[in-house]
Amino acid sequence: MKILVCISHVPDTTSKINFTEGDTKFDTNGVQFVINPNDEFGLTRAMWFKEKQSASVDVVNVGGAETEPTLRKALAIGADKAIRVNAEATDGFFVAKQLAAVVKDGGYDLVIAGRESIDYNGGMVPGMVAELTGANFVNTCIGLEVDGTSATAVREIDGGKETSNTSLPLVIAGQKGLVEESDLRIPNMRGIMMARKKPLTVIDAVDAAKETTAVKFEKPAPKGAVKLVDADNIDELINLLHNEAKVI
Repeated sequence: MKILVCISHVPDTTSKINFTEGDTKFDTNGVQFVINPNDEFGLTRAMWFKEKQSASVDVVNVGGAETEPTLRKALAIGADKAIRVNAEATDGFFVAKQLAAVVKDGGYDLVIAGRESIDYNGGMVPGMVAELTGANFVNTCIGLEVDGTSATAVREIDGGKETSNTSLPLVIAGQKGLVEESDLRIPNMRGIMMARKKPLTVIDAVDAAKETTAVKFEKPAPKGAVKLVDADNIDELINLLHNEAKVI
């Protein structure tokens, strides 16, 4: 089984976010980038298939040279090969077209992507990749087993879970639950050294229109001041909730 894991290069959630050029460009200065958490769950599940079913695991990213350390981390975790599509990832449809071209060229049986990236939160790329490649698709996937060309997937739905039987080729949009956080892997020194010798191929982007453009970014409103009330002063707490917060 050939597996392709889609990797997004995203800011760490602890990074301080700023914008430049009149709030039209993201300021990358001082920002630490990581593997998108939803993609990391998928990569960990792919490693399970590699170890238990002798699957091959490639990783792919659409981005510039600055994303290569993130791909190298994926290689250090255990992926066999990395592919970087040399293009800026600013539009969901454009990214999906690039990933679909890689899938078709590589003849992958299973494509694992994160449900969404934590920067743009579009949640659209995995479904479009499935449509463009003619593969089956399972969204919000929290469980996956593969037996030959058959697959059993569990996905999160409102108020519960849904189990589906499907077949390869398959694209899934994974999230927490596909593996648990305790299952995530930290690259060890041996993995880091081996990653340096694994192939990282850079390919040109295919022609594809960018359907959306970011006009301007805006930060959320700053949090208001906090008032502390003594635990014994119930009357003051009720007064503030009633007259100032107006929630009772």
